[in-house]
Amino acid sequence: MNDGGAPRILVIDDEPQIHRFLGPALEAAGYAPRRAMTMAEGLRLAAEQAPALVLLDLGLPDGDGKIAIPRLRGFTDAPVIVLSARDAEAEKVAALDAGADDYIEKPFALGELLARMRAALRRAGAAARQPQASILRSGPLEVDFGRRLARVEGGEPLKLTPREWDLLAALVRGGEGRVVTQRQLLMAVWGPAHVEDAQYLRVYVGHLRQKLGPAAGLIRTEPGVGYRFGGE
Repeated sequence: MNDGGAPRILVIDDEPQIHRFLGPALEAAGYAPRRAMTMAEGLRLAAEQAPALVLLDLGLPDGDGKIAIPRLRGFTDAPVIVLSARDAEAEKVAALDAGADDYIEKPFALGELLARMRAALRRAGAAARQPQASILRSGPLEVDFGRRLARVEGGEPLKLTPREWDLLAALVRGGEGRVVTQRQLLMAVWGPAHVEDAQYLRVYVGHLRQKLGPAAGLIRTEPGVGYRFGGE
């Protein structure tokens, strides 16, 4: 099928009404939707058609959608946004830890979904264009990975401890607007012995926000799940 250059969006969901709703909406937004009703069909289409982004339900008839995430990651870098009626924090954390880029609960607002999709596609495009970027700027914050320093509004380098720097770097490298789970941050900064120390992480995030000052709002909390750096 000729997409006319429109980015392909693979929707893996066993609810016909979701496809009836999302199909026309995605086309109106300039995308080329593809439909899969099972995990097996979704994985096949993802391999064959190289979608720009995948929308994935967790409650599929042939298995838990979380199983599909690492399988997708085995052959595509396309962002994966989970759409699910499961609202438990543990489900969100498990999906994000498995490699999902974002998680949106059903029922969802179309405007929010499209905004999250745009953000995920921007991140994917930026990563493809600048895989070796050593300096990142977001709002008033500049992060220089090569020199391990950060500035706010062009001022003097912030006086960050090694742990605070590692935490900021892990958040920024997670991608603007993307959720980084508590477990992912604890593993990246403190190692496997501290993956359950959520309170420890909250204390360090608080210290980091204080030092960021006007840029503190770039670190956004996802209660019970983790944190986002910047984004919409």
